[in-house]
Amino acid sequence: MPNRFHRAVRTGAVAFAAAWLTLPGIAAAKATVALDSSVFVERSSQRSGRLLEPAVRLNRGDRVVYVLSWTRAAGSGGFTVTNPLPRSVYYQDSASEDAEVSIDGGRTWGTLNALRIHGRPATPEDVTHVRWRVAASQAAQGSGQIAYSAIVR
Repeated sequence: MPNRFHRAVRTGAVAFAAAWLTLPGIAAAKATVALDSSVFVERSSQRSGRLLEPAVRLNRGDRVVYVLSWTRAAGSGGFTVTNPLPRSVYYQDSASEDAEVSIDGGRTWGTLNALRIHGRPATPEDVTHVRWRVAASQAAQGSGQIAYSAIVR
């Protein structure tokens, strides 16, 4: 599935300012990381199956895919990418198994199935933020992409 995300980014992207970066540890404090975010709409076609198209207009119920591209220009060590979800969408899934979510504005983190809100299990509609930790070994490659999907409310 990540290959489809890579192809979609190469074919064109709509800029979408959504991500911010936090850098853990003193060694990573000097890291310089640039982020770019693109949003795509997933469409179905009988002939081609599922396709990703650059988002121009979104409708209620559309499945959207956010692709966060990062480039580390300098520094060393890993870093964390934290992305607040727009209020107009609710979280579905991440292309990375190690994604963590927050249901309280980024104060606490965990997997969706481990979080509770008001005594009940958290649902995708409760997610306010999603984050990924980029390990030092992956960051040393210089660039990468993270993708997640959401549904338009």
